[in-house]
Amino acid sequence: MKSPLLTLPGAVPAEGVDEGVAAHYGDLFREQRALADGTGFVDLSHRGVVTVSGPERLGWLHLLLTQHVSELPPHQATEALILSANGHIEHALYLVDDGETVWAHVEPGTQQALIAYLESMKFFYRVEVADRTADTAVVHLPAGSIAEVPEGVVVRETPYGRDLFLPRAELESYAGTVGPPAGILALEALRVEQHRPRLGFETDHRTIPHELGWIGGAVHLQKGCYRGQETVARVQNLGKPPRRLVFLHLDGSEVHLPVRGTEVRLVGGDASGSGEAGPEGRKVGFVTTSARHFELGPVALALVKRNVPVDARLVAGETAAAQETVVEP
Repeated sequence: MKSPLLTLPGAVPAEGVDEGVAAHYGDLFREQRALADGTGFVDLSHRGVVTVSGPERLGWLHLLLTQHVSELPPHQATEALILSANGHIEHALYLVDDGETVWAHVEPGTQQALIAYLESMKFFYRVEVADRTADTAVVHLPAGSIAEVPEGVVVRETPYGRDLFLPRAELESYAGTVGPPAGILALEALRVEQHRPRLGFETDHRTIPHELGWIGGAVHLQKGCYRGQETVARVQNLGKPPRRLVFLHLDGSEVHLPVRGTEVRLVGGDASGSGEAGPEGRKVGFVTTSARHFELGPVALALVKRNVPVDARLVAGETAAAQETVVEP
C-alpha cells in the first residue's frame, strides 16, 4: 500500500520490500538523531497486520508459535516465529494481546501466506483470523517519545519504542501531531546498531533461530511442541548452529555500501584460522543489511560460518570490515 505520507515535503520513496513508505525525508542523519533522542515517528504503514480473536486464541497460538503465549498478559508485547518442519524460519510476528484480540504486524507482503497457514491449522478451535492491513497502519514511536496515543489505539511497547496499530484513515491527521517524520532508512540504521535481525534480510531459506540470537527473545525453550521444535532442541542440546550473526564496522573511505548478499571473505586466513587467503580469499558469509549510522559511520550485519575466528580480519566485497560478536561461536 502506498502511504499518504509520501506527499510530505522531502519524502523519497523506499524501494524493494519497503516500497510504499518513505526511505527518508531529505536528511538521513538528522532523522536518525531525532529517533535516538526520542522524537518524531516512523511510518510503517506498509507492514502487514494480522489479528486473531476468539476465546481460545492464546492457547491455539501457543501450539503454533515458538514463543510461550498461552498466558500472555494483556498489553505485554512479545515476538514469535513460525518455523518449517526442519526448523527454518518462515514467519516473524511482532504481537500484543489487547485482552480480546491478538494484534501482530509482519513483514510487508507476508501476511497472506501467514494467514493461509493459520487458517489451515484452525481445526475445531474457536478462533478467527483476519487480515487487517487494509484498515490498520503501523506507526513507530521511538523509545522515550512523549507523543500522545489516540484513545482506543492498540499499542505494542518494547525497549525500542512503541508500535501503534492506528486506523489507516487517521494516519495522515495523526502524523501532523507527533513531530517530524523519519524514514525507514533511519529506523534500519538503528536496528543494525541494536543487532536486531529482520525476516527476509538476516534470513534465507535455511536460517534457524540460533544463528540470529532469536533464542529467548522470540523462541522459548521451555514450552510444548511446535513445528520445528526438534531442530531447536537438537541445536540447543547437542550441537552448534552452522552460522552466526556478526556486526561489521565498515571502512568509511568506500563510497558505496555493500548490498545484501555481498560476499564476506577472510583476509589472511581461512575459516579455520590457518593458510593464506588475501582480499580474494575464501568466502565465509554474506552481508545481510548495511547502513550509514549517524555516529558509527558505515555498518552492517552479516551471517558468517560459526568457526570464523572472532578476531579474524574480514572484507565485505571490497570493503574492509572489523567484526563485533553478536552470536557467540
